[in-house]
Amino acid sequence: MQRGTEKLPAATGQELLPGDWLETGKDGRISLTFVDNTRFAVGPDSRIALKRFEYDPTTQKGSFVAKVERGSIAVVTGRITKTRCDEEPAEASACGMQVETPDAVIDARGTRFIVSVPK
Repeated sequence: MQRGTEKLPAATGQELLPGDWLETGKDGRISLTFVDNTRFAVGPDSRIALKRFEYDPTTQKGSFVAKVERGSIAVVTGRITKTRCDEEPAEASACGMQVETPDAVIDARGTRFIVSVPK
């Protein structure tokens, strides 16, 4: 994991902050579960950033934005994607979940999907 210029070893229970990058080597993999039950499986040779994660467990509303620079990620969305965007601010990234790639932005609304970005 990279936070700013500092490299941190991955550890169970470690908190991710906006701006943190997850990197795997050619044989590496990472599995993550977020507090809303969103699950990520990061594949080998990947570089993925957590750009935003705001979640209120009481209302089950929030915003999640991840960026895939390279590699692959399999996602099973959690409760955050149940946020009704018509009740939130008009800004698309203000609700639910988005995954950004160099070529596209995916708005996820309760689903499972895989994103693969070549080097």
